[in-house]
Amino acid sequence: MVERSQKEVWRMTPWLVIILLLGNFIMMAFDSREITTGQRVIRVWTQSIADFVQSPVTSITSGVSGYFTSIANLRSAQDENSQLRKEIEELRLDVESAKGLTEENQRLKALLDFKEQSKLDVLPARIIGRDPSIWFDSSIISRGSFDGVKLNMPVVANGALVGRITAVSPLTAQVDLITRDKSGLGAVIGEIGTSTALGVISGTSKRDLLEMKYVAGSTDVQVGQSVFTTGQDGIYPPGIKVGEIVQVISGSATTPHQIFIQPAAKLGSMQEVGVLLYEPPQRVPFDKQLNPPTKEKK
Repeated sequence: MVERSQKEVWRMTPWLVIILLLGNFIMMAFDSREITTGQRVIRVWTQSIADFVQSPVTSITSGVSGYFTSIANLRSAQDENSQLRKEIEELRLDVESAKGLTEENQRLKALLDFKEQSKLDVLPARIIGRDPSIWFDSSIISRGSFDGVKLNMPVVANGALVGRITAVSPLTAQVDLITRDKSGLGAVIGEIGTSTALGVISGTSKRDLLEMKYVAGSTDVQVGQSVFTTGQDGIYPPGIKVGEIVQVISGSATTPHQIFIQPAAKLGSMQEVGVLLYEPPQRVPFDKQLNPPTKEKK
C-alpha cells in the first residue's frame, strides 16, 4: 500500500509542479506592471482581447443600424416626395383653373365687344356637346327656345361666324357649323360696298377649310384678304367676318376663281359662343318687286 501511494505521488508530482509554476506565472503576470504607464500587464492584455472581439461586433452593429436608418430615411423621403408632388399638382390645377377663367373672361368680353359694335343682341351660350361624326359638323349649345333661340339664328365666337341654329328644344339647340358640306352663305372679299368680289361659301371635304365659289376670274383676289357675310342669303346679317383667304387657284375671264378660306373662329376648340337674336327682314317676292302695287284712283 505504501509503495503504491508513493508511486501515485511521484506520478502527480510533475502535474503539481506545472500547476505551481502556472499559478506563480499568473500571480507574477497579475502583479507585473508596465514601466511607462504603470498599468497591470494582465489588464492591458484583457483590454486587447476585448478590443479584438469588440471591434467586429461594433462594426456589424453599426452597419445594421445604418442600414435600418437608411431605410427609415428613404421612406421618409418618399413620403415627403409624394406630398410635394401632390402640392405641385394642386398648384398646377389652380393655375390651369385661373388660366381657364381668364380665357373665358376674354371670350365673353369679345362677345360683349361684338354686341356693342354690331348693335345686335347677343345671347351667350356654352358648348355642351359635339357631333363626333366626320360627316356632320354640328354642336349642341346650352340655350333653347326658353331663352328666345329660334331656327336659323346666326352663331358667332370671338366676333367671327360659327354657323346657324338648325334645331331647337326648350333648353338646348343644335348649331350647324359653316364647315358643313351642305352649308352655304353669301360672302364678299373685303369691305361691303366697295368690293365687287361676291360669291358663295360652303364647306369642303377638309374640315378646317371653306371654299368660295362664283367669284369672277377677272377680279383681283389675294391670299390674306378677309371675307365677310353680305346678308344677301337671308340668314346672316352683313359684316360678320368669316375668315381669311389661304389659297387662290386663279381663274380667267370665263372661269371663276377657286378660293379656299380659313375660318376665323376656332371651330374645333370653342367653349363659349354667342347666339345672335337676329331675324332677317321680310323679303318682297320677286314678282312684286317687278310690279309694285299701284294706288287705286279715286
